[in-house]
Amino acid sequence: MNIYVGNLSFDATEQDLEQAFGEYGDVKSVNVIKDRDTGRSRGFAFVEMHDSNDGRDAISGVNETEICGRSVTVNEARPREDRRGGGGRRW
Repeated sequence: MNIYVGNLSFDATEQDLEQAFGEYGDVKSVNVIKDRDTGRSRGFAFVEMHDSNDGRDAISGVNETEICGRSVTVNEARPREDRRGGGGRRW
């Protein structure tokens, strides 16, 4: 299960998230999204958990709790949209 974490402190690390979510089950991966130019956190992340039931428990358990001094928003991540655009020619 892929989980979105928003309103994340710019100081939060992958380890901070792994610790918070690890209380609810086995964390598969953590990805703090960073600005491509500055390398600074953009204030959100994705956490992937091996088990969907653990993921749902983590969502309800971590949502609106503090991580690194900020109350985070946690919910199931939506599938990524195709961002290629439709600028091609139509004949």
